[in-house]
Amino acid sequence: MTREEKKEIIDGLTEKFKEHPFFYITDASGFDVATVNAFRRMCFEKGVEYKVYKNTLIKKALENLDGDYSKLSDKALKGFSGIIFSKETNNLPAKVLLDFRKKRGKKETRPVFKGAAIEADIFIGEQNLEMLSSLKSKEELLADLIGLLQSPAMNLLSALQSGQNNLTGVLKALEERGDN
Repeated sequence: MTREEKKEIIDGLTEKFKEHPFFYITDASGFDVATVNAFRRMCFEKGVEYKVYKNTLIKKALENLDGDYSKLSDKALKGFSGIIFSKETNNLPAKVLLDFRKKRGKKETRPVFKGAAIEADIFIGEQNLEMLSSLKSKEELLADLIGLLQSPAMNLLSALQSGQNNLTGVLKALEERGDN
């Protein structure tokens, strides 16, 4: 690979990191071609992208970004590295990893989660995968917030409507009592 080709890959990867605020680094070493293709297909179906890069190219692309990714490049970029990119959902790559493992069998631990960058936060190590998969996405948090904001108004409307029905019932009862 020539220097120009490497520079092109680094520039493209830097842009991809800028476009995708959520990315996970995995190690899928030991997979045969069919298994890697099945993992890529699952990623595509779920709306994330999986690509394999050389660690040195990933490190250089991370150096081009604003922020400190040294912890990620020091600890996660060893061995075989693939990156799962997600534009909109922070927990989707973690869910894809866990779903793929589940489909392959109970004892399957590959692809191995090496690290993740979720906006400016860095997570290293397999022990964080379960926690990352349970994180709420921005959309889920906004939906929860809207629900909380709507709750008092809905309670007020409900109380007013039930009060109206009660008032109508009382007036009818008084009217019927007055007729007797």
